[in-house]
Amino acid sequence: MARNLIIVESPTKAKTIRKMAGSHYKVVATVGHIRDLPKSKLGIDIEDNYQPKYINIRGKGPVIKELKAEAKKANKVLLATDPDREGEAISWHLTHILDMDPEDNVRISFNEITKNAVKNGIKNPRPINMELVDAQQARRILDRLVGYKISPLLWKKVKSGLSAGRVQSVVLKIICDREEEINEFEPSEYWTIVAKALKNRKTFEAKYFGTLEDGKIQSVTLNTKADVDAVMKRMDPKELVVSDIQKGSRKRRTLAPFTTSTMQQEANKRLNFTTRKTMQVAQKLYEGITIPGEGSVGLITYMRTDSTRISEQAVAQTKAHILKAYGEKYSAPSTWSKKKENTQDAHECIRPADVSRTPLSLKESLGRDEFRLYELIWSRFVASQMTAALYDTQKVKLSSRTEMFQVNGNTLVFDGFLRVFPSKDQKDKEIPAFEVGEHLKVKEILPEQHFTQPPARYNEASLIKLLEELGIGRPSTYAPIINTLLSRYYVVSEERRFVPTELGETVNDLLTDYFPMFVDEDFTAKMEHSLDAVADGELAWQKAVDPVYKQLAEYLERAEIEIEKVEIRDEPTDVICEKCGRNMVIKMGRYGKFLACPGFPDCRNTKALVEKIGVKCPKCGEGEIVIKRSKRGRKFFGCDKYPDCDFVSWDEPIDERCPKCGDILTKKTTKRGTRIQCHNSDCDYQRTESDESKES
Repeated sequence: MARNLIIVESPTKAKTIRKMAGSHYKVVATVGHIRDLPKSKLGIDIEDNYQPKYINIRGKGPVIKELKAEAKKANKVLLATDPDREGEAISWHLTHILDMDPEDNVRISFNEITKNAVKNGIKNPRPINMELVDAQQARRILDRLVGYKISPLLWKKVKSGLSAGRVQSVVLKIICDREEEINEFEPSEYWTIVAKALKNRKTFEAKYFGTLEDGKIQSVTLNTKADVDAVMKRMDPKELVVSDIQKGSRKRRTLAPFTTSTMQQEANKRLNFTTRKTMQVAQKLYEGITIPGEGSVGLITYMRTDSTRISEQAVAQTKAHILKAYGEKYSAPSTWSKKKENTQDAHECIRPADVSRTPLSLKESLGRDEFRLYELIWSRFVASQMTAALYDTQKVKLSSRTEMFQVNGNTLVFDGFLRVFPSKDQKDKEIPAFEVGEHLKVKEILPEQHFTQPPARYNEASLIKLLEELGIGRPSTYAPIINTLLSRYYVVSEERRFVPTELGETVNDLLTDYFPMFVDEDFTAKMEHSLDAVADGELAWQKAVDPVYKQLAEYLERAEIEIEKVEIRDEPTDVICEKCGRNMVIKMGRYGKFLACPGFPDCRNTKALVEKIGVKCPKCGEGEIVIKRSKRGRKFFGCDKYPDCDFVSWDEPIDERCPKCGDILTKKTTKRGTRIQCHNSDCDYQRTESDESKES
């Protein structure tokens, strides 16, 4: 008969812990938070030193009733909410609900849900860490003050339903600033020269880099066609001579195991996961996956961490696995055991709870998303304990009279950690063996014009990387921040990159003009340091809140007087509303733009905005290809005769047929340029736009 009670946050976690804790413990879940600030009002007594006025969350009555009943029957109650600031705060709220003393040994935590970790946690209960609770309260109160004080101003001056946030508004400004950089960018012309030469009947390419003057190589900048012509006149168009060979070697060090932000970045790049999806899948892996014959098992350590620290036990277990699976030459001493400076908590990195559970051994037990993320976490962690990859390098200089070309090559001689965690952007380039003085025949010399490109818009990975570098927000907050910007229509995602909307730019301009401190990157980063100081017991939480609120009050007083009503005009179209005869306007909705009648609320007619690309449907031949949006806002292309015609494509169709199979061609733009390829997955025809221009 269970005599003791363990309370966790998640029902899945409760299920996993139940079989590990033993028959003397009953495990129940709060199903998230149980107390919070009220939604309908500020909920903070500013006059009483910013005291929060918490209430039980609406709808949690039955859960609270069950928790109280179970706690009354139990000899001992242990609070096992997640091992971070928020989890600590939920345990503190539970002590109030259940009339427990937070100074008693009521709190247990574990970084991984394994039998040993759970047993050790139960054996070592401790009091609630009020410094962590205060840090979470300070964050919550700051966010509430900024959000609930500035948002009503936006409703009054711009439109209802808008929001401002302590971190959200800074991220919006970063995206808007990048868009301004792009709009103001003026491209500059530059040229490159590539020589295609023969060695052992195989073609290789060498790049031009300078000229020989007085026995010294001077670099040459090719800004115009005239610069290129001058260089071309000085070189021999038929022959290159090998003038110097530099051979060497280099090591490619392994990467650190995952923190929350690096996991989010890598999952976005390799798996195409959004930040939100990454955290949802990681939560499942942490809380427990049902494995036949074993029940629910936690597969990874806690996924909210900014530390790369690894326990000695995990290092030893991983080294044993590497020795057995790959051999001694792949095993290296751990270099990731130190805690990163200014980490939020004393967690380990994100790693497999048991490295012997290989991804392949769990494939049948995991869904596709769970398997792919677990494989990424497992391989990154194991690779972090392996040796560096080794390369032989060659740097070969070739002369064409006074003009100098160069060709570089890398040959992988030992894969090391790459055996487990291959690099996505690996560009090994093997080149022939050369001898100094050797004469090589030139096939052609190709000058090519280029123009500098504007900075790229942020995608999720690059935005998270920047936020981490600037010290803005915390990894656990990145997913909700990005989701808020998208749901408020401040930004849209186009080709997986963030583009500010007119609404987003309007809000950003207003906040920048009237609330400069709250969109300042340095201030927001310093605020994170203040919260860390609260968590470390070095600063009272009220002292972190007070100066921020006083500055906010000054800004608000000025803004109320000076800001005039901002009118965002909807773009009119020539589409006539069939219900009332008005010209419909373009509005922004959750999934992009749509047409709406300007007569709202008298006329509520809406319809999809059809953006034609000027290409006939290749399937039915009658419809036209239009731009559409998926439920998650991703752009795709389909026939406007749907549902009669179901043609769809993620890549943009062009008005041209494949010369090999006759299907329609599509174009796909990547970092390396635009590629034209066949829509038929069984056909391998493709070319680049540069090839296309040569053909024309």
